Amino acid sequence: MSMASPQSIPATFAPQNILLIKLRHHGDMLLTTPVINALREQYPAASIDVLLYKETRPMLQAHPAIRHLHVIDRNWKKEGSWQHIRHEVALLRAIRGQHYDLVINLADQWRSAILTGLSGAKIRIGFDFLKRQNALWRHAHTHRVSTRDHSELHTVEQNLAALRPLNIPDSGFPASMHYSDSDWQQTQAALAKRQTLPKSYIVIQPTSRWVFKCWEDDRVAGLIDALAGYGCDIILTAAPDKKEQAMIDNILSLSHNPQAISLAGQLTLPQLAALIDHARLFIGVDSAPMHMAAALNTPCIALFGPTKLKQWRPWGENNQVIWAGDYAPLPSPDSIDTKTETRYLSAIPLDKVVNAARKYLDE
Repeated sequence: MSMASPQSIPATFAPQNILLIKLRHHGDMLLTTPVINALREQYPAASIDVLLYKETRPMLQAHPAIRHLHVIDRNWKKEGSWQHIRHEVALLRAIRGQHYDLVINLADQWRSAILTGLSGAKIRIGFDFLKRQNALWRHAHTHRVSTRDHSELHTVEQNLAALRPLNIPDSGFPASMHYSDSDWQQTQAALAKRQTLPKSYIVIQPTSRWVFKCWEDDRVAGLIDALAGYGCDIILTAAPDKKEQAMIDNILSLSHNPQAISLAGQLTLPQLAALIDHARLFIGVDSAPMHMAAALNTPCIALFGPTKLKQWRPWGENNQVIWAGDYAPLPSPDSIDTKTETRYLSAIPLDKVVNAARKYLDE
């Protein structure tokens, strides 16, 4: 595959300090971990740092291959222009002070290109996005990788494609989610507050920040009831958001399974990872916890609506996708008003999810 800028990097190149840039949501950050794992394997002696949005730090904070996380706080702009400029200058100084010899910019924002260009790194790799065909973007990156095949690739494969100029293969690297021992201890403590610690449990994550990615509450309640005979507790999880909490409360009010409990909004993301890692099964909508379950290799049933399935399906071997488009027509993902209250997953029949869960639980 041809690159937009074909300069080759000598095979002897052995960077000591590497910076990876990605400025997106929680799930996107988890899907950069195959790149981090590939860099660690290729350059075992190198220090690897990441620049990301502050709120997504929990996704990578326990990764053993990462030395340091640089953060951009999206609240800087609320502090007034002078303070905002001071934060940006301090960030640039911190990046230049690390003397990176390799920067890999997976982001598409101008800010990421400017920081890449001013980083002082000899090798600066970015994507040759169609919307960024100009002198500034070209100058910021010494190597630009074509995005022409991105619509055919999973997000993980897109990210790994950035390593092509380094002759690192763009497959064979798993995603990974890490947490600390104390995260698991605190998760167990949260469970113990509710009841005795369950020997076996199923995690269900029915919520998303976008309602259009959610299944109907009564179907989730029906699923919880259908799983009552397996001797497992059912633990419902959600973000600490009022709308998501209300949805969990409604699901529990519709359910008749006494073994269903909620830890919605009570866990940090690494604590949630610990919970999912020890679960017998994870069932959830297209969300960061679903990507966490896939990365942790917990058996995972992922419910999808009008999302680009090829790009966002769970990455791993131990999962099954149930897609609403198999049961009813769906609008194009690009046409969705993300503020809509329409639940496009409503076409997914309850028995399909129940049967998929039973297959995993009967193994």
